[in-house]
Amino acid sequence: MRHYEITLIVHPDQSAQVGTMMDKYKEIINADGGKIHKEEDWGRKHLAYPIKKIYKAHYLMMNIECDQEMLDKLNYNFRFNDAILRSLIISKNKAITTPSIMMVNKDKEKGKS
Repeated sequence: MRHYEITLIVHPDQSAQVGTMMDKYKEIINADGGKIHKEEDWGRKHLAYPIKKIYKAHYLMMNIECDQEMLDKLNYNFRFNDAILRSLIISKNKAITTPSIMMVNKDKEKGKS
């Protein structure tokens, strides 16, 4: 099995359903023997450019380990889910379990407040 980093940009109107959406994808991954090494919810962020006249979106990131068949199934689900504006799947050499830069910055901002 290979390691992947998946980043999703979700429509801001669907932010309330992010939890159930992630549970659905976790279920798909775990059902076929895959593993989730890290899952992060980056929250709402401004987009670099508008997508479908939307200027803010909800960002999610997962590091998973799965086979190609499961990855194809996930990608298929991402494409036909209207709530997902964009998805990015990157192949990684190993599992990454440390917090991403986005989460480290978020923790620093909380510490300053």
